[in-house]
Amino acid sequence: MKIAILGAGALGCAIGATLTEGGHETWLLDRSPVHVDAMRRDGLQVEDERGSRRIAVRAATHAGEVGVVDLVVVLVKSFQTDAAMRGALALVGPETRVLSLQNGLGHEDILAGIVGAERVLAGKTYVGGVLRGPGHIQSGVTGKATCIGELDGGLTPRVQAIARAFNDAGLLTTVSDNIKGTMWDKLLVNVATGALTGITRLTYGQLYDEPLLKATALAAVSEAIATAGAAGIRLSMTDPEQAWTLAAEGLSPAFKTSMLQSLEKGSITEIDFINGSVVRWGERLGVPTPVNATLVSCIKGIERAMADVQRKEATA
Repeated sequence: MKIAILGAGALGCAIGATLTEGGHETWLLDRSPVHVDAMRRDGLQVEDERGSRRIAVRAATHAGEVGVVDLVVVLVKSFQTDAAMRGALALVGPETRVLSLQNGLGHEDILAGIVGAERVLAGKTYVGGVLRGPGHIQSGVTGKATCIGELDGGLTPRVQAIARAFNDAGLLTTVSDNIKGTMWDKLLVNVATGALTGITRLTYGQLYDEPLLKATALAAVSEAIATAGAAGIRLSMTDPEQAWTLAAEGLSPAFKTSMLQSLEKGSITEIDFINGSVVRWGERLGVPTPVNATLVSCIKGIERAMADVQRKEATA
């Protein structure tokens, strides 16, 4: 299968490396020339439970270098989805499928507006990764589940074929007839830890040592569960403790959430698509979400302060 990973950050590289080693023609597309050049020159350095190794990967900065593919896996940051997909239309042919494995909610609607709803598949992954430098990642793939599905819940041959290809490559993948519920399940996990670690700058180990922060996390997840219920979403968990436990399962105490990693790099976060999604759905359905609204406000404040510093430095 010819696959393009649109957004070759830590997660994109972790998945792309696995698919490459599994024998698929996998292209890592990223807008960073330094990152892409490093992968082209030296291969992708991957650190995982097997040790450290370099993998010869295909990498590009422009979709035109890749051409039409069978599958586009979208892994750019949420706020980059529209621009990234519009800039990658050279990947899309008559039979191309577009699969979002991004955090949060709402990407499928954006993608459908660009390539057509009939091409779009949804999914969530618990694979993890940390970008150590250009062409260098720490990867967490083994035992980490990925779930994909049709938006209407159909168990179609095309989605089953993708799942087989992923599994054969070593990416543990299942097909769901309730992918919207699966997406909300993953949202609960992100709601539990992302904003809190971004605000406090704590690693997972530090976060899970602080009872006051756990109470806040459980309150935020409770709001999300209530909102999902009002929306008619079928969740696999009803106890906020389940999301809290699942969020840290198998991760090192030193692990940092993607939201914290974004802030440490000076980038804006995906807060609008995570806790912000809970707030928007809550407003639409009449479900109060004060804890999530507060977390969104705090992250937005941090982003504003960060932007002000960057502007001052640019004009100094």
